[in-house]
Amino acid sequence: MATKVAMSAFDQNKFIQYEKMAENIKIVRERLGRPLTYAEKIVYGHLADPKGQEIARGQSYLNLHPDRVACQDATAQMALLQFMSAGLPTVAVPTTVHCDHLIQAQTGAENDLPRAKEINKEVYDFLSSCSAKYGIGFWQPGSGIIHQIVLENYAYPGGMMIGTDSHTPNAGGLGMIAVGVGGADAVDVMAGIPWELKCPKIIGVKLTGKRNGWTSPKDIILKVAGILTVKGGTGAIVEYFGEGVESISCTGMATICNMGAEIGATTSVFPYNERMDEYLRATRRTEIADLAKQYKDLLKADEGCQYDQIIEINLSELEPHINGPFTPDLATPLSEFKNAVEKNGWPEELKVGLIGSCTNSSYEDMCRVSSLIKQALDNGVPAKSKFIITPGSEQIRATIAKDGQMELMKKVGGIVLTNACGPCIGQWDRKDIKKGDLNSIITSYNRNFTARNDANPQTHAFVASPEIVTAMVFGGSLKFNPMKDEITKPDGSKFKFQPPSGDALPPTGYDQGANVYQAPPEDRSNVQVIVDPKSQRLQLLTPFNKWNGEDYENLTILIKVKGKCTTDHISMAGPWLKYRGHLDNISNNMLIGAINAENGEANKIRNVLTGEYDAVPAVARDYKAHGMPWVVIADENYGEGSSREHAALEPRHLGGVAVIVKSFARIHETNLKKQGVLPLTFADAADYDKIDPSDKVSILGLKTLTPGVPLTAKFVKADGSSFEIKLNHTLNQGQIEWFKAGSALNLLAAASKN
Repeated sequence: MATKVAMSAFDQNKFIQYEKMAENIKIVRERLGRPLTYAEKIVYGHLADPKGQEIARGQSYLNLHPDRVACQDATAQMALLQFMSAGLPTVAVPTTVHCDHLIQAQTGAENDLPRAKEINKEVYDFLSSCSAKYGIGFWQPGSGIIHQIVLENYAYPGGMMIGTDSHTPNAGGLGMIAVGVGGADAVDVMAGIPWELKCPKIIGVKLTGKRNGWTSPKDIILKVAGILTVKGGTGAIVEYFGEGVESISCTGMATICNMGAEIGATTSVFPYNERMDEYLRATRRTEIADLAKQYKDLLKADEGCQYDQIIEINLSELEPHINGPFTPDLATPLSEFKNAVEKNGWPEELKVGLIGSCTNSSYEDMCRVSSLIKQALDNGVPAKSKFIITPGSEQIRATIAKDGQMELMKKVGGIVLTNACGPCIGQWDRKDIKKGDLNSIITSYNRNFTARNDANPQTHAFVASPEIVTAMVFGGSLKFNPMKDEITKPDGSKFKFQPPSGDALPPTGYDQGANVYQAPPEDRSNVQVIVDPKSQRLQLLTPFNKWNGEDYENLTILIKVKGKCTTDHISMAGPWLKYRGHLDNISNNMLIGAINAENGEANKIRNVLTGEYDAVPAVARDYKAHGMPWVVIADENYGEGSSREHAALEPRHLGGVAVIVKSFARIHETNLKKQGVLPLTFADAADYDKIDPSDKVSILGLKTLTPGVPLTAKFVKADGSSFEIKLNHTLNQGQIEWFKAGSALNLLAAASKN
């Protein structure tokens, strides 16, 4: 009889299914006739139909049964509103909601958390009551960042999870396939419907040698980002292997997987190893550790497995990197960074150093940082830049308070923020500069898009390990290299940092801190979920209209976008997060960061009805009011970055019917499909240059829309001349039905009534 082990301390009636996974893997391995990578074993081990499922890397669509769903508060609002619209009584798989995105950083945790609870009370009450109503675990404000909470409580080797945040892959550090998705995908899984994923290719990263000295796990992914770029991992899972894995802690592996989102990867994963076993036991999951050890052969790649691409990194030779500004894949080795600063004219003075976030807030990170702070204190060296610290969870906060690291941070003027996303997601009420001031910051976060952290497009944000960030706070300059440069002490003598050191796990164990979890009640029959019709922050959803059965003709181009257009450009975060549960209000930020190819400006496009220039959302609303559907034309890797489905919901809400680009980021393309918007790509990327924003476009062939068959687009110019081009799509038959129904949710709601 199989050993029954609960998936988590909070899911005592849901058990880890290694035997079922092993059965599926055996079926698929025999069908394919080849060894499998570890990522393949987990993915294929969760197939809904292992015997009949077509399996071709990069081609077929897989139907999968993930083990759980995790939602952060900003995206959970829309996900739960959609789940409510589906008319189902309870979630079919373990699901959690985490309140981490809506807490603005101002002065520190003591004041910021109470302020956030007051400002966001309506939203928190909605999420709490909705979670209680539908059987969802609820992590309260101040509990920590979703990915850290998942790693500490829910992730386990061989599991599969989806999450409504692009950095869900963090759980790959504990051997889990964890994929960031939009809310509509989450609703499918919450409803018990198989989740659809294009069969990923597998990129292998072979780690040799041993990490030492100043080099951290962060530097591995910064190096990989430099190699693969922001779209090099699109459509692929990145699987790490090799002897070098053994020199990385479990939380270090999580850091690497977390930032895999920055290369466009579906997810990233490490094979089961002793470091995972140690972490499971340290986080009070001994039974899971014992079970994983029994199935250790299941939880690693087969001998002789094949990768679609292999990258090799020698950790013994790897030096620290600093990536940026404005993009996470501009990778510069630390030894070359001073020259890069001078060559590019980046602002030399370092205004702020920020550590923590979901990417680098582990106990090990805080220990290694503290070892540097202690060196500075012992030598009387003050911090020259502002220093901000974000603990990843209440457990981390309580543990570093117990073990003394927090006291050291405060001694050098460090500001400890609430256990939440804070500046990483743009929730930073920054006061040390004015908007428009040219300046530099350095963070241990994952993203550094323009205006990402502080809403200032002139802030040059660089990404590095928390150790490098901390050392540079004492140097006060981007030109400071802590590996070789000295700092002048108050007495005139010189001081040079020694390499950081620290424990991967707390020697006396983790302190769990305050009780911040709300379990769903046993009896949920009387729980009421209330949404005030007059609310400015929450709005019940109205179904989108079905396709009318005709080709789209004489469509207006709302905007032709030039250059990088991330989900931050399409639907900004920061102050807009408060409207994530109100589709109409948040639609006022649609594409306001995108650069108009016509004039090189953001949020300034020509209204063809008036001839006047206006904000993008205002023009879209005018077109919608006049019954004029519209399209967006854009460049490469459109929708890069966050998983936020608002970037697809807002165009749909304001009358958009298609987005035509050179290429898409994976999550955003799926989000558009889910909402009934056609995601189309130029068969010839050069066709982008033929299009003027004043052109009218017709999309022909929709009546016979077929998987794999291109559509035709006819563009008519202002002088009456025209040209036709081919547009590709990746819609399968099921996704075509979403389009016809008006959205995937419309289909789900109709099915739930039958």
